[in-house]
Amino acid sequence: MSADEPEPAVDQRAHANRWAALVVLSVALSMVVIDGTIVAVALPDIVADLDLGLSDAQWVSASYAVVLAGLLLSAGRLGDRLGRRRLLVIGVVAFLVGSLLSAAADDGGTLIGGRLVQGLGAAAILPSTLSTVNATFRGTDRAAAFGVWGAVISGAAAIGPLAGGWLTTSFTWPWIFLVNLPIGVGVVVCAYLWVPETRAHVTAPGLDVDGLLLSGLGFGALVFGLIEGQSLGWWAPKTDLTVGGFTWSTSAPVSPVPVLLALAVVLLVTFVLWERHRARIGRSALLDLDLFRIPTFRWGNVAATAVAVGEFGIIFVLPLFLVNVLALSTMGAGLVLAAMAIGAFVSGASARHLAARVGAPLVVVIGLVLEVVGVVAVALVVTPSVSPWLLAGVLVVYGVGLGLASAQLTSTTLAQVPPAQSGQGSATQSTVRQVGSALGTALVGSALAVLIASTVPTALSGQGLPDDQVTRLTDATSGSAGNVITGLRAQGTSGELGDQGPAVVDALSTGFADATRGSLLVAGVFLLLGLVAATAVVRASRRLDADAPREP
Repeated sequence: MSADEPEPAVDQRAHANRWAALVVLSVALSMVVIDGTIVAVALPDIVADLDLGLSDAQWVSASYAVVLAGLLLSAGRLGDRLGRRRLLVIGVVAFLVGSLLSAAADDGGTLIGGRLVQGLGAAAILPSTLSTVNATFRGTDRAAAFGVWGAVISGAAAIGPLAGGWLTTSFTWPWIFLVNLPIGVGVVVCAYLWVPETRAHVTAPGLDVDGLLLSGLGFGALVFGLIEGQSLGWWAPKTDLTVGGFTWSTSAPVSPVPVLLALAVVLLVTFVLWERHRARIGRSALLDLDLFRIPTFRWGNVAATAVAVGEFGIIFVLPLFLVNVLALSTMGAGLVLAAMAIGAFVSGASARHLAARVGAPLVVVIGLVLEVVGVVAVALVVTPSVSPWLLAGVLVVYGVGLGLASAQLTSTTLAQVPPAQSGQGSATQSTVRQVGSALGTALVGSALAVLIASTVPTALSGQGLPDDQVTRLTDATSGSAGNVITGLRAQGTSGELGDQGPAVVDALSTGFADATRGSLLVAGVFLLLGLVAATAVVRASRRLDADAPREP
């Protein structure tokens, strides 16, 4: 179906229940989005309880997004064929199973496994919600529904840390997963009551299993290489890597990391070529490359990817700083980060009205300008002595930008996508967000580790410590994601450092704060790239408006 063909009719039951259905879909969506960020503020507690290192901590966050990104395109196509409500219910059940596994975890591997199962369920839920909205709503109602969907994305992502802080402080960290159980059961029941079953008319035969494997392995290799680069070595091997019965030893001429990154590029390029081949021979493909001929869709997805890298990188780094350097409780860290939620909710609610006056693409640009200003301001004030109130105030500015950009980016990106291709369009848009979130944790987390290797020794240089002890403290700070600072602070002068303990803690805090500042600026660079892409969306949107036929 072309963009100017009439839209498929919506049955009367779906039309009558559309707003109740939107509430159910929003709750399901919020459950998925919150779980992507709720772990962030609880991560210091998880690291301490399960004795995780920085790479393990990155995997706890990134594993969820990697599976989600790898399977979203397949799930979107599966929903088009089997029914989106059916896939939504299946996804919720899988998500709840993963939540139980995560809550019961007593080591890093089990927790990461539970997160993988959660990602599997989320991959079915997320495209089902967006494509159902796109297929159910029409006209001005669709714009309003997209605005609600985008506001839920931004608001839920921002409120996740607050929920994580409250649950971890009031109960224990497994409750950040157990809270999903009653919500998920309610979604399943209400989905059968109010959410209509929608499908797309798919005429192309076959299921693109090869495309699924190529995209999943490609994204997985890319994120694995970025996360493990610091521990395995970016070029020369630093430690052995054992997978199954095979060991990549330190005697190898090169680390496995550059090999994996090169393999990721080959796999992803092959995936694109394979999708083009399947479309050419008339077979079903995961990725409809023709959609990228739509300028707003193309540039909107570039913006969404870059913005997600920056946003999720910030969410990963800030809680580690708040808990380990500022010595806030988990709840205190959650309250500081809740400032983002305040800004996001206020601006997200008003974004639709602003869009009616200046256009949705320009609202995205305004939001991203505020995000860039906000993250640069946060980076400037990040010091071991910064007031949490000041940090929260600056984060409100960032949150306002987050709400404006997220609430309108989805509708802008999908505005020109034909309804018959809504499953493909929404799944692609959701996929690039999740790719960005996984890369954000990997890239900004890796930047933090690389910077710690230089900022901590510099901060310790005036303490008169032997070189081997400086190296050991630096490795411990990086390897524990900063948790060693909390441990040394608790020991005071009674630890192995004796009277020098408090001074060393101050130096480590300074070094970690400097590394946090640098990693936040890395996140800001990606937000700036998203802003550049968003300006391209504005130009493309104006050209489309200028070329549109005028009413006689």
